Amino acid sequence: MNFKNFLYGSAYYYEYLPYERLDKDIQMMKDANLNVVRIGESTWSTYEPQEGIFDFTKLDKVVDAMQKAGINVIIGTPTYAIPTWMAKKYPEVMLTDKTGKHEYGPRQVFDISNPTFRVLSERIIRKMVERTANKPNVIGFQVDNETKHFDTSSNNVYIAFQKWLKKKFNGDLDKLNHAYGLDYWSNRINSWEDFPPINSTINGSLGTAFEAFKRTLVTDFLNWQVNIVNDYKRDDQFVTNNFDMEWRKQSYGLNADSNHFEVSKAFDVTAVDIYHPTQDNLTGIEIAFVGDVARSTKDKNYIVMETEAQAFRHWVPYPGQLKLQAFSHIASGANMVSYWHWASTSNGFETYWKGLLGHDYKPNPVYNEAKTIGKELSKIGDNFLETHKNNRVAFVVSNQALSAVDWFPYKNTIFDKTGEHQYNDVLRSYYDPLYKLNVEADIRQIGDPRISNDNYDLLIVPMLYSATDEQLEQLNDFVKNGGNIVYSFRSGFSNQDVKVRTETQPAIISKAVGTEYELFVEPDRNYGTGKPAKEMTITGTDELKGIDAQPVKYWAELLTPTTGKALATYDHPYWGKYAAITENQFGKGKAFYAGSYLNEKSITELYKYILKDTNLWTARQEQTFPIINKQLVTKDNDTLDFYFNYSQEKQQVTFKSDSGKELEDSTQLSSGDTFELDPWSVKIFKSTK
Repeated sequence: MNFKNFLYGSAYYYEYLPYERLDKDIQMMKDANLNVVRIGESTWSTYEPQEGIFDFTKLDKVVDAMQKAGINVIIGTPTYAIPTWMAKKYPEVMLTDKTGKHEYGPRQVFDISNPTFRVLSERIIRKMVERTANKPNVIGFQVDNETKHFDTSSNNVYIAFQKWLKKKFNGDLDKLNHAYGLDYWSNRINSWEDFPPINSTINGSLGTAFEAFKRTLVTDFLNWQVNIVNDYKRDDQFVTNNFDMEWRKQSYGLNADSNHFEVSKAFDVTAVDIYHPTQDNLTGIEIAFVGDVARSTKDKNYIVMETEAQAFRHWVPYPGQLKLQAFSHIASGANMVSYWHWASTSNGFETYWKGLLGHDYKPNPVYNEAKTIGKELSKIGDNFLETHKNNRVAFVVSNQALSAVDWFPYKNTIFDKTGEHQYNDVLRSYYDPLYKLNVEADIRQIGDPRISNDNYDLLIVPMLYSATDEQLEQLNDFVKNGGNIVYSFRSGFSNQDVKVRTETQPAIISKAVGTEYELFVEPDRNYGTGKPAKEMTITGTDELKGIDAQPVKYWAELLTPTTGKALATYDHPYWGKYAAITENQFGKGKAFYAGSYLNEKSITELYKYILKDTNLWTARQEQTFPIINKQLVTKDNDTLDFYFNYSQEKQQVTFKSDSGKELEDSTQLSSGDTFELDPWSVKIFKSTK
């Protein structure tokens, strides 16, 4: 999907407004050069106030008014928040999860696979899309919103899960029992009719399989909606969803309840929402991380369906930060930046999640800065269309490993299943330091055929706890054929059914990493004496001197190099003979393995060593955070260099490309020239070949 213009806009909820001001809002949007709004995704009860009774007056009014003003519209299907009459008349649609059956109130409190819900959803979707698809300013459709499986586990879900397992194991219960180890504690299933409840299972293999199955429900639900919309949409209109990530008071890591890599295959373009800290805590990391996920799903530019304007009191941006944030999205490959939302609601659950306009609906510093951004994008936005990255580094990630680690976490005790997705902690612990070194990366799902030596020189694999033999052999072949790879601890440990491999760990990847281990320990405990335990640390060898006395926390694999060598060892009276980090030449490439949870300083030092050792270190790594340098390659093969200052101090910056002309004022720079970046600011240069 190639856009004709860069899209800059907001979500707009005419239905929420406390008084009539559509014309005023449109004029303020035009003053700010906003050229797109998203509407409709939360309006089912307005457009179908009673079953089979429809009123699209407000939908028509907004679309037509936006068309007259020259503003594009994205129509959202309203299925993520159901009307009261549905819950009352059809209680079977309500969500059943681990806590039992839910009552009406919150959004997303229904079973996305329920047949009654599907029938009622299809009717409203068809009516809305048929009504709007012929409108010239409707450029696309968003199916549902922030879709996940919500732990749905009603009877129809259990029945569908059994069918899924029957297909996976060809109806052979002996194979299922063996694969999942169900003889343990008499959990063996000897008849399909005796299939047990899953929410109460103590078996991590069966529980992880249920999570994988529930993710397929999301893919099926959204594919179903896409097919409905495709019956009506024009060839020049797109269909997408709005992905959200794991939520930790901000966008954080992979979403455990939806496989975005699989879901995105049905869409014309990937859309995401991205929320992040701001003020003194603005780093741009969440913007880059979520953007890398979105761009990598389809190997092309994506759209930011939602990001923050004012939002909360701790997110109100400092002057300059709104522009810094907008161009941070663009530099990762976004072809649309849309704020959530236009005007702050006067009541409701999200009253204090504020939009571009505050509760008084008047211009304010955030809106005024958005005006300057819109004006600039109207002049230079076309430069950012049809761009791409030439990244030679990729992260290899896995929803399957994430779910398996939920069952067998590395923090606390190994028996405590946790709702905290600790896989994402490890993923971010490796992502963030690389970002700060100005190394850009793609993010690939394990098994993706694009994970190849033709595409990448370095792969980073955080805690690939559960994977197939074939997936691990793909990574071994990558190294053997000349690639380089970094594994974190607990990689390669179990197969696709979360069954621990019986070879000496790390099993299949041992030949590539050139190291083995039989013991793993948690070193920071001294239960017997009641005295504080002596801290176990990691010390780098000559090659990795930068890692000095890093404290070991959570996990330590006691590594013994076979064909490899130690880059760091444990400083401990008993475990000191073991390696903590190893390096191994395997075929034409190198594999690095870290057997413990490394802190940011240690991972940074490890990256510096690896990048230099494998000839991947460039001039861009010579200046680091708070200066961030991102690059886009245009359709004409020119390079756009974005330089960001994520700090409140003015920074002296060195231009690292051969030559470039600043987009805003045409200042010409050559490699090695210096310039200043004001606090929380950005400069963009174009280098023509």
